[in-house]
Amino acid sequence: MSESQIGQLLTDLWSDLQRPSILWQAGVLALCLGLAWWLGRLLRWRAPEESAEAVKRGAAAARRIAFPLLATLLLLFGRAALARWHSTHLLSVAIPLFGALAAVRFAVYLLRIAFPSGSLLDAFERSFVAVIWIALALHLTGLLPEIVRWLSEVEFSAGKYSLSLWTLLSAAFWVVLTVLVALWAGAAVEARLMRAEQLHSSLRVVFARLAKALLLVVAVLVVLPLIGVDLTMLSVFGGALGVGLGFGLQKIASNYLSGFIILLDRSIRLGDLITADGQHGQVTRITTRYVVVRSLTGVEAIIPNDTLVTTTVLNHSYTDKHVRLAVRVQVSYGTDLRHAFAAMLAAARAHPRVLKNPEPSALALEFAGSGIDLELGFWIADPEAGSQSVRSELSVVLLEKFRAEGIEIPYPRHDVRLLQGSSVAKPGNNAGT
Repeated sequence: MSESQIGQLLTDLWSDLQRPSILWQAGVLALCLGLAWWLGRLLRWRAPEESAEAVKRGAAAARRIAFPLLATLLLLFGRAALARWHSTHLLSVAIPLFGALAAVRFAVYLLRIAFPSGSLLDAFERSFVAVIWIALALHLTGLLPEIVRWLSEVEFSAGKYSLSLWTLLSAAFWVVLTVLVALWAGAAVEARLMRAEQLHSSLRVVFARLAKALLLVVAVLVVLPLIGVDLTMLSVFGGALGVGLGFGLQKIASNYLSGFIILLDRSIRLGDLITADGQHGQVTRITTRYVVVRSLTGVEAIIPNDTLVTTTVLNHSYTDKHVRLAVRVQVSYGTDLRHAFAAMLAAARAHPRVLKNPEPSALALEFAGSGIDLELGFWIADPEAGSQSVRSELSVVLLEKFRAEGIEIPYPRHDVRLLQGSSVAKPGNNAGT
């Protein structure tokens, strides 16, 4: 509709509001909305968990637009039926409003899909829909120019500048819009890079972070002229930022730069088993500020990137994920060591997590006070699955084999002899102890 048609429609609607026939239009409107709500509840279908992702998203989109779309269709039929006896200006105003609500809900849901899970749109989807729909409704009804004129008349001073309320609201709108577009584009680029199997995982993360940062900078450079800010003011901001980095933000800047260094030199990668800052576990996430290390007990440690760059990091899977473990046991001096070695190697070779190459090894370490110390060394390829369980299982098997083979595991013993008579031996007497 043109502005003149919208204005005439609102004028006719104002005339209808002063007549009893408006009750017929209000009744048809209420009936159509109630019927649309009821049908929307009946058609509220959720895709099963095993359905494809596209089916789930389609069902979610249908649930969001079911009510306004059904209301629009029913109002079209209601207006056509009521037009034979009464005027339908109220219904003519309601039809584009509910159609716009369906379009806005669908568009915001598409934006939510484009953004990663947990984004701002997830929490404030309904709020965004309400704000956009109200603005669109004001535009369709022709009330927006009057509201803009009123907001433009509300002025206040900020230093030597005079600002109106409309200028601030339009600036906030353009800022939010450009940032949302930049974030959407960054999420799309990140999703595309994460699917590029020919690139290393660290390089994919680096390029995704750089793309997001670049798009946000471009969004800022685009929106500032739109809201009337001179780009030369960025030089003042850059100087203030430099002073801030020099005095208080150097640690934060160091963490971010260290994050890019880690991602570029690939010294730490996703899935690596590392020991750093007193923490041992698997790297599950690498960001530009910190690295998440998940221990075998399920506890996650967040280690700043600066710590990983400036301190020694034990990477147990840097070039090879194979890790050597050992189980130590002591046997008595009367044991046939070759027989004990054979039993130890047989126990290691039978374990499913022990590698065949390199082969397990059995070694005699030391002649101790109570017996001979032996070591069973072996390699595993999945240290992220835990190492204590392998040691425990092999220790149990070794104990069973030694008992079955008659191999004695000694333990410290003390013999105490009680002497009759004086506890102090006379000179020349040989007291047995």
